[in-house]
Amino acid sequence: MGGFVEQMQKHFKQNSKSKEYSAHSAKVHSVAWSSDGRKLASGSYDQTASVYVLDRDRLTREFSCKGHSDSVDQLCWNPRCSDTFATASGDKTVRIWDARSGKCTNTVNTKGENINICWSPNGQSIAVGNKEDLVTFIDTKTFKARSHEQFKVEVNEIAWNNTNDLFFLTTGTGSIQIHSYPDMKPLTSIVGHTANCICIKFDQTGKYFATGSADAIVNLWDLKEFVCIRTLSRLDWPVRTLSFSSDGRMLASASEDHFIDVSCVETGEKIHEIPCDAPTFTVAWHPKYKLLAYACDDKDKYNRDTGTLKLFGLPNESSSSS
Repeated sequence: MGGFVEQMQKHFKQNSKSKEYSAHSAKVHSVAWSSDGRKLASGSYDQTASVYVLDRDRLTREFSCKGHSDSVDQLCWNPRCSDTFATASGDKTVRIWDARSGKCTNTVNTKGENINICWSPNGQSIAVGNKEDLVTFIDTKTFKARSHEQFKVEVNEIAWNNTNDLFFLTTGTGSIQIHSYPDMKPLTSIVGHTANCICIKFDQTGKYFATGSADAIVNLWDLKEFVCIRTLSRLDWPVRTLSFSSDGRMLASASEDHFIDVSCVETGEKIHEIPCDAPTFTVAWHPKYKLLAYACDDKDKYNRDTGTLKLFGLPNESSSSS
Protein backbone atom coordinates (compact mmCIF):
# COMPACT_ATOMS: atom_id res chain seq x y z
CA MET A 1 0.00 0.00 0.00
CA GLY A 2 3.00 2.29 0.47
CA GLY A 3 2.93 2.78 -3.28
CA PHE A 4 -0.51 4.41 -3.16
CA VAL A 5 0.43 6.81 -0.37
CA GLU A 6 3.61 7.89 -2.18
CA GLN A 7 1.72 8.24 -5.46
CA MET A 8 -0.91 10.50 -3.81
CA GLN A 9 1.70 12.52 -1.91
CA LYS A 10 3.43 13.15 -5.22
CA HIS A 11 0.10 14.07 -6.85
CA PHE A 12 -0.74 16.62 -4.14
CA LYS A 13 2.78 18.09 -4.22
CA GLN A 14 1.95 19.18 -7.75
CA ASN A 15 -1.77 19.84 -7.17
CA SER A 16 -2.01 21.53 -3.80
CA LYS A 17 -3.57 24.84 -4.79
CA SER A 18 -6.87 25.98 -3.28
CA LYS A 19 -9.09 28.50 -5.02
CA GLU A 20 -11.57 30.64 -3.12
CA TYR A 21 -15.04 31.54 -4.36
CA SER A 22 -17.34 34.10 -2.82
CA ALA A 23 -20.53 32.19 -2.23
CA HIS A 24 -22.65 33.76 0.50
CA SER A 25 -22.97 36.78 2.76
CA ALA A 26 -22.53 34.65 5.91
CA LYS A 27 -20.83 31.40 6.90
CA VAL A 28 -21.17 28.36 4.63
CA HIS A 29 -22.40 25.35 6.62
CA SER A 30 -22.61 22.67 3.96
CA VAL A 31 -21.17 21.81 0.53
CA ALA A 32 -22.08 18.80 -1.62
CA TRP A 33 -21.48 17.60 -5.19
CA SER A 34 -24.17 16.29 -7.51
CA SER A 35 -23.72 12.57 -8.26
CA ASP A 36 -22.39 13.30 -11.77
CA GLY A 37 -19.92 15.83 -10.32
CA ARG A 38 -20.96 18.63 -12.67
CA LYS A 39 -22.47 20.83 -9.96
CA LEU A 40 -21.69 21.86 -6.41
CA ALA A 41 -24.26 23.24 -3.99
CA SER A 42 -23.60 25.18 -0.80
CA GLY A 43 -25.92 26.08 2.07
CA SER A 44 -25.40 29.05 4.35
CA TYR A 45 -26.37 30.88 7.49
CA ASP A 46 -27.53 33.63 5.10
CA GLN A 47 -30.69 31.52 4.44
CA THR A 48 -29.78 30.67 0.85
CA ALA A 49 -28.25 27.84 -1.15
CA SER A 50 -25.95 28.44 -4.11
CA VAL A 51 -25.39 26.26 -7.18
CA TYR A 52 -22.09 26.19 -9.09
CA VAL A 53 -21.04 24.48 -12.28
CA LEU A 54 -17.61 22.86 -12.46
CA ASP A 55 -15.80 23.39 -15.75
CA ARG A 56 -12.45 21.57 -15.66
CA ASP A 57 -10.88 23.28 -12.66
CA ARG A 58 -13.10 26.28 -12.08
CA LEU A 59 -16.45 26.81 -10.42
CA THR A 60 -18.98 29.30 -11.78
CA ARG A 61 -21.94 30.33 -9.69
CA GLU A 62 -25.22 29.76 -11.53
CA PHE A 63 -27.95 30.43 -8.99
CA SER A 64 -28.69 31.71 -5.54
CA CYS A 65 -31.64 29.70 -4.22
CA LYS A 66 -33.82 31.90 -2.05
CA GLY A 67 -36.88 30.92 -0.03
CA HIS A 68 -35.82 29.78 3.43
CA SER A 69 -36.39 32.21 6.30
CA ASP A 70 -33.66 30.77 8.54
CA SER A 71 -30.17 29.27 8.26
CA VAL A 72 -29.63 26.45 5.73
CA ASP A 73 -27.74 24.00 7.92
CA GLN A 74 -27.32 21.03 5.61
CA LEU A 75 -28.10 19.95 2.07
CA CYS A 76 -27.97 16.77 0.03
CA TRP A 77 -28.37 15.83 -3.64
CA ASN A 78 -30.71 13.24 -5.06
CA PRO A 79 -28.25 10.38 -5.68
CA ARG A 80 -30.33 9.19 -8.66
CA CYS A 81 -30.75 12.55 -10.36
CA SER A 82 -28.16 15.30 -10.61
CA ASP A 83 -30.79 17.99 -11.17
CA THR A 84 -32.31 17.94 -7.68
CA PHE A 85 -31.11 18.69 -4.18
CA ALA A 86 -32.76 19.23 -0.79
CA THR A 87 -32.02 21.74 1.97
CA ALA A 88 -32.74 21.52 5.71
CA SER A 89 -33.38 24.76 7.54
CA GLY A 90 -34.15 26.12 10.98
CA ASP A 91 -37.38 27.55 9.51
CA LYS A 92 -39.09 24.14 10.02
CA THR A 93 -39.13 23.29 6.32
CA VAL A 94 -37.25 21.13 3.86
CA ARG A 95 -37.05 22.58 0.37
CA ILE A 96 -36.44 20.71 -2.87
CA TRP A 97 -34.60 22.63 -5.59
CA ASP A 98 -34.23 22.21 -9.33
CA ALA A 99 -30.51 22.75 -10.01
CA ARG A 100 -31.22 23.60 -13.66
CA SER A 101 -33.34 26.65 -12.81
CA GLY A 102 -32.47 27.44 -9.19
CA LYS A 103 -36.19 27.29 -8.37
CA CYS A 104 -37.79 25.62 -5.37
CA THR A 105 -40.09 22.82 -6.61
CA ASN A 106 -41.42 21.57 -3.26
CA THR A 107 -41.61 22.78 0.32
CA VAL A 108 -42.15 20.19 3.03
CA ASN A 109 -43.31 21.49 6.40
CA THR A 110 -41.71 19.68 9.33
CA LYS A 111 -42.24 19.62 13.08
CA GLY A 112 -39.13 21.44 14.23
CA GLU A 113 -35.93 23.32 13.40
CA ASN A 114 -34.04 21.07 11.00
CA ILE A 115 -30.32 20.51 11.38
CA ASN A 116 -29.43 17.41 9.34
CA ILE A 117 -30.63 15.80 6.13
CA CYS A 118 -29.78 12.87 3.88
CA TRP A 119 -31.22 11.31 0.72
CA SER A 120 -31.58 7.54 0.52
CA PRO A 121 -29.28 5.84 -2.03
CA ASN A 122 -32.28 4.50 -3.98
CA GLY A 123 -33.63 8.06 -4.29
CA GLN A 124 -37.01 7.21 -2.73
CA SER A 125 -36.74 8.88 0.69
CA ILE A 126 -35.28 11.89 2.43
CA ALA A 127 -34.57 11.76 6.17
CA VAL A 128 -34.40 15.00 8.10
CA GLY A 129 -33.51 15.46 11.76
CA ASN A 130 -34.42 18.40 13.97
CA LYS A 131 -33.13 19.99 17.17
CA GLU A 132 -35.54 17.87 19.25
CA ASP A 133 -33.98 14.61 17.93
CA LEU A 134 -37.01 13.78 15.81
CA VAL A 135 -36.22 12.20 12.44
CA THR A 136 -38.85 12.57 9.70
CA PHE A 137 -38.88 10.34 6.62
CA ILE A 138 -40.18 12.08 3.49
CA ASP A 139 -41.49 10.18 0.46
CA THR A 140 -39.86 11.67 -2.65
CA LYS A 141 -42.79 10.77 -4.91
CA THR A 142 -45.27 12.88 -2.97
CA PHE A 143 -42.88 15.05 -0.91
CA LYS A 144 -45.00 14.31 2.15
CA ALA A 145 -43.83 13.02 5.52
CA ARG A 146 -44.22 9.24 5.60
CA SER A 147 -43.19 8.61 9.21
CA HIS A 148 -41.51 10.14 12.26
CA GLU A 149 -39.07 8.59 14.72
CA GLN A 150 -38.47 10.28 18.06
CA PHE A 151 -35.15 9.44 19.72
CA LYS A 152 -34.28 9.75 23.40
CA VAL A 153 -30.65 10.56 22.68
CA GLU A 154 -29.11 13.59 21.01
CA VAL A 155 -29.01 12.82 17.29
CA ASN A 156 -26.20 14.59 15.44
CA GLU A 157 -26.08 13.07 11.99
CA ILE A 158 -28.14 10.52 10.08
CA ALA A 159 -27.28 8.28 7.13
CA TRP A 160 -28.31 5.20 5.20
CA ASN A 161 -25.83 2.54 4.18
CA ASN A 162 -25.28 2.18 0.41
CA THR A 163 -27.71 -0.74 0.09
CA ASN A 164 -30.52 1.20 1.77
CA ASP A 165 -31.42 -1.49 4.32
CA LEU A 166 -29.72 0.05 7.38
CA PHE A 167 -30.19 3.47 8.94
CA PHE A 168 -27.48 4.98 11.15
CA LEU A 169 -27.44 7.82 13.63
CA THR A 170 -24.55 9.35 15.55
CA THR A 171 -25.43 10.31 19.11
CA GLY A 172 -24.48 12.62 21.94
CA THR A 173 -23.37 9.62 24.02
CA GLY A 174 -20.63 8.74 21.54
CA SER A 175 -22.45 5.69 20.22
CA ILE A 176 -23.66 4.94 16.71
CA GLN A 177 -27.17 3.47 16.61
CA ILE A 178 -27.97 1.12 13.74
CA HIS A 179 -31.56 0.36 12.72
CA SER A 180 -32.96 -1.92 10.06
CA TYR A 181 -34.72 0.02 7.31
CA PRO A 182 -37.57 0.62 6.52
CA ASP A 183 -39.02 -0.84 9.75
CA MET A 184 -36.55 1.15 11.93
CA LYS A 185 -36.05 -1.73 14.39
CA PRO A 186 -32.98 -1.12 16.56
CA LEU A 187 -30.34 -3.67 15.56
CA THR A 188 -27.30 -2.64 17.54
CA SER A 189 -25.53 0.28 19.08
CA ILE A 190 -21.75 0.47 18.68
CA VAL A 191 -19.55 2.51 20.95
CA GLY A 192 -16.46 3.97 19.41
CA HIS A 193 -16.04 7.35 21.02
CA THR A 194 -15.66 8.77 24.51
CA ALA A 195 -17.60 11.92 23.63
CA ASN A 196 -20.37 13.24 21.39
CA CYS A 197 -20.26 11.46 17.99
CA ILE A 198 -20.75 14.23 15.45
CA CYS A 199 -20.50 12.96 11.88
CA ILE A 200 -20.71 9.80 9.77
CA LYS A 201 -19.86 8.98 6.16
CA PHE A 202 -19.95 5.81 4.03
CA ASP A 203 -17.40 5.01 1.36
CA GLN A 204 -18.68 4.37 -2.15
CA THR A 205 -17.28 0.83 -2.26
CA GLY A 206 -19.51 -0.32 0.60
CA LYS A 207 -16.61 -1.63 2.69
CA TYR A 208 -16.26 1.02 5.36
CA PHE A 209 -17.85 3.88 7.16
CA ALA A 210 -16.16 6.58 9.22
CA THR A 211 -17.31 8.47 12.29
CA GLY A 212 -15.92 11.67 13.79
CA SER A 213 -16.34 12.79 17.37
CA ALA A 214 -15.82 15.55 19.91
CA ASP A 215 -13.02 13.35 21.28
CA ALA A 216 -11.03 14.48 18.18
CA ILE A 217 -10.89 10.88 16.93
CA VAL A 218 -11.92 9.52 13.53
CA ASN A 219 -12.89 5.85 13.61
CA LEU A 220 -12.96 3.67 10.52
CA TRP A 221 -15.46 0.80 10.73
CA ASP A 222 -15.90 -2.42 8.82
CA LEU A 223 -19.46 -2.27 7.51
CA LYS A 224 -20.01 -6.04 7.56
CA GLU A 225 -18.75 -6.71 11.07
CA PHE A 226 -19.42 -3.29 12.68
CA VAL A 227 -15.93 -3.39 14.17
CA CYS A 228 -13.54 -0.47 14.36
CA ILE A 229 -10.51 -1.34 12.25
CA ARG A 230 -8.57 1.89 12.42
CA THR A 231 -8.39 5.04 14.52
CA LEU A 232 -7.06 8.34 13.17
CA SER A 233 -6.00 10.89 15.75
CA ARG A 234 -4.16 13.66 13.91
CA LEU A 235 -6.72 16.33 14.82
CA ASP A 236 -6.84 18.01 18.24
CA TRP A 237 -10.39 19.39 18.09
CA PRO A 238 -13.89 17.89 17.67
CA VAL A 239 -14.19 16.28 14.23
CA ARG A 240 -16.99 18.10 12.41
CA THR A 241 -16.91 16.76 8.89
CA LEU A 242 -15.68 13.78 6.87
CA SER A 243 -15.55 12.74 3.22
CA PHE A 244 -14.26 9.66 1.37
CA SER A 245 -12.66 10.11 -2.03
CA SER A 246 -14.54 8.56 -4.95
CA ASP A 247 -12.36 5.43 -4.99
CA GLY A 248 -12.79 5.01 -1.22
CA ARG A 249 -9.02 5.11 -0.67
CA MET A 250 -8.67 8.56 0.94
CA LEU A 251 -10.53 10.14 3.83
CA ALA A 252 -10.63 13.88 4.51
CA SER A 253 -11.47 14.96 8.05
CA ALA A 254 -11.66 18.43 9.53
CA SER A 255 -12.31 20.32 12.76
CA GLU A 256 -11.33 23.59 14.40
CA ASP A 257 -7.70 22.65 13.70
CA HIS A 258 -6.21 24.92 11.06
CA PHE A 259 -5.75 22.10 8.57
CA ILE A 260 -7.78 19.39 6.84
CA ASP A 261 -6.29 15.92 7.26
CA VAL A 262 -6.16 13.63 4.22
CA SER A 263 -5.49 10.02 5.24
CA CYS A 264 -4.98 6.71 3.49
CA VAL A 265 -7.98 4.52 4.36
CA GLU A 266 -6.08 1.21 4.16
CA THR A 267 -3.16 2.16 6.40
CA GLY A 268 -4.24 5.30 8.26
CA GLU A 269 -1.10 7.08 7.02
CA LYS A 270 -1.15 10.81 6.42
CA ILE A 271 -1.25 11.66 2.71
CA HIS A 272 -1.64 15.43 2.85
CA GLU A 273 -2.58 18.35 5.05
CA ILE A 274 -4.60 21.23 3.60
CA PRO A 275 -3.86 24.45 5.52
CA CYS A 276 -6.82 26.56 6.71
CA ASP A 277 -7.02 29.89 8.53
CA ALA A 278 -10.14 29.03 10.51
CA PRO A 279 -12.30 26.11 11.72
CA THR A 280 -13.69 23.98 8.88
CA PHE A 281 -17.45 23.32 8.71
CA THR A 282 -17.76 21.00 5.75
CA VAL A 283 -15.66 18.95 3.27
CA ALA A 284 -16.70 17.03 0.14
CA TRP A 285 -14.55 15.09 -2.33
CA HIS A 286 -15.59 15.29 -5.96
CA PRO A 287 -17.29 12.07 -7.18
CA LYS A 288 -14.67 11.55 -9.91
CA TYR A 289 -11.65 13.84 -9.47
CA LYS A 290 -9.14 14.44 -6.70
CA LEU A 291 -10.76 17.78 -5.89
CA LEU A 292 -12.05 18.67 -2.43
CA ALA A 293 -14.67 21.36 -1.85
CA TYR A 294 -14.66 22.82 1.64
CA ALA A 295 -15.78 25.83 3.66
CA CYS A 296 -14.28 27.41 6.76
CA ASP A 297 -15.33 30.04 9.26
CA ASP A 298 -13.30 32.65 7.40
CA LYS A 299 -13.48 36.32 8.43
CA ASP A 300 -12.46 39.49 6.64
CA LYS A 301 -10.30 42.20 8.22
CA TYR A 302 -13.42 43.70 9.84
CA ASN A 303 -14.15 40.30 11.47
CA ARG A 304 -17.21 39.72 9.26
CA ASP A 305 -17.99 36.33 7.74
CA THR A 306 -16.56 36.09 4.24
CA GLY A 307 -19.04 33.38 3.18
CA THR A 308 -16.51 31.75 0.86
CA LEU A 309 -16.11 28.19 -0.29
CA LYS A 310 -12.87 26.68 -1.53
CA LEU A 311 -11.73 24.09 -4.02
CA PHE A 312 -8.51 22.19 -3.26
CA GLY A 313 -6.48 19.96 -5.58
CA LEU A 314 -5.78 22.40 -8.39
CA PRO A 315 -2.46 22.33 -10.27
CA ASN A 316 0.18 24.58 -8.72
CA GLU A 317 1.69 25.92 -11.93
CA SER A 318 -1.42 27.61 -13.36
CA SER A 319 -1.49 31.35 -12.69
CA SER A 320 -3.74 32.53 -9.87
CA SER A 321 -5.75 34.70 -12.25
CA SER A 322 -6.98 31.74 -14.31
